[in-house]
Amino acid sequence: MKTTKLVMLVMTIAVGLFILIPNLSWAADDGASLYKTKCSACHGADATGKPAAKIPSLVSDDAKKLSDDDFAKKISDTPKHPGTVKSTTPDQAKLIVTYVRSLQK
Repeated sequence: MKTTKLVMLVMTIAVGLFILIPNLSWAADDGASLYKTKCSACHGADATGKPAAKIPSLVSDDAKKLSDDDFAKKISDTPKHPGTVKSTTPDQAKLIVTYVRSLQK
């Protein structure tokens, strides 16, 4: 009888971990890591851009004036923007905007 309860407990824990572990990997999708993988190659680690290559600064006064929604749309919707090629979803764009806003301070 004790063995059956122990087996059931272990199985319950195992099922719980199988459900929980994928959710933990999705939680790693934060603004900083998304920015690093999708944006920093062009805009730089500090988001200052590369004026010589006509890559805009994301910490400029113009970028600061954009609303969060407009900024996120520029990231995910603009056809010429390389971020769209890397399949940036609207939710990911919002996370990136939040991170860039932290750099603007």
